[in-house]
Amino acid sequence: MRFASCSLGDRRFAGLLDGDVVRPLRGVPELGAGTPAELLADPPLSDERVPLADVKLRPVVPRPGKIVCMGLNYRAHVDEGVYEPPEYPVLFSKFTETLVAAGDAIVAPPESSAVDYEAELAFVIGRHVRRASGVAALEAVGGYTIANDVTMRDYQYRTHQWLPGKNWVSSTPLGPFLVTPDEVGDPHALDIWLELNGDRMQSGNTRQFIFDIPAIVSAISEFVPLAPGDVVLTGTPSGVGYRREPKVLLRDGDRVAVGIAGVGRLENHVVAERV
Repeated sequence: MRFASCSLGDRRFAGLLDGDVVRPLRGVPELGAGTPAELLADPPLSDERVPLADVKLRPVVPRPGKIVCMGLNYRAHVDEGVYEPPEYPVLFSKFTETLVAAGDAIVAPPESSAVDYEAELAFVIGRHVRRASGVAALEAVGGYTIANDVTMRDYQYRTHQWLPGKNWVSSTPLGPFLVTPDEVGDPHALDIWLELNGDRMQSGNTRQFIFDIPAIVSAISEFVPLAPGDVVLTGTPSGVGYRREPKVLLRDGDRVAVGIAGVGRLENHVVAERV
């Protein structure tokens, strides 16, 4: 099944995709803390059918309790950079204000001259877990979606901490849909790619993860509980623009699309912020 967080005028609702229509969930304004895996397995569907073309998609989880991200999780991406392969998951966080929906603008701030793209598989936690591992860690996943971890490289590398480069407002597309694990299949065998203005820039497969999803959930849940609606990004394959020669960086008017087999396609455009 595929779900979305939608708006229609002033109305907000979570819905199940049924072909080219959305079936709203009764009493559920958005995906997140209020939509654990057991609810999505038996969604409280209304009889209403809203054309998908009529709704405005929101970030698939508009207000996650936590956004935790993996860095350096594909060996080829490690090799194109300046770091050694990690022995422990490289984790950082994002703020909710970074999120934008499919079709929305990625805002390029005037302060950065090195705005870069990163195609990523993301997953949404579906049940409360702490110190989970193995099968229990994988079963904590409520669904999968797509992210573009747009990064301001000049700010990322100003300090040893990546926080400033990863947390600009309206910089991280997330969506368009939440796809349940039964529909995705093996999350460690998914082709992933990114196109910039129609040109293929990144291409990989999640089987290339250094740390698989159970290892990621295990590492995070060791130090903090994970709860329904928390979002986790799993890292990007090689081909980022900052490591190309010459560099390929995002500019006003660019169009970026991220695709993941079995999950979908996330498309956005870049707009330079006017201040």
